[in-house]
Amino acid sequence: MILMRTGSEPTTARSALRARFWLSLWGLVWAIFGTVAFALVGRPGWAAACGVLWLVVTVDMAMILRHIRQGPHYQPGRDVPPYAPPETRPPYRPPGSRPPYRRPPEHRHP
Repeated sequence: MILMRTGSEPTTARSALRARFWLSLWGLVWAIFGTVAFALVGRPGWAAACGVLWLVVTVDMAMILRHIRQGPHYQPGRDVPPYAPPETRPPYRPPGSRPPYRRPPEHRHP
């Protein structure tokens, strides 16, 4: 049985969790480096900013790991179409039966 999507994809959207994990790890390395480097140079404001970034990246990484461990619970697979197909299709009109294209009238400036 193939379930159809409901159209609520933004609330049930999937993301590339492994890519997010590696990008988060890259950000974590740079945040740690920035915190240590600015602390050693004597720039406490920048060190604090990098420390806050370190905290944000760590929380984000924890959430990413949590989502990876949860697995694909409610996420539709690749074989599930994005929406229900239409009930009826518009009638087919061969190219010769279409009305000819008419250019809109040109606007003339005074």
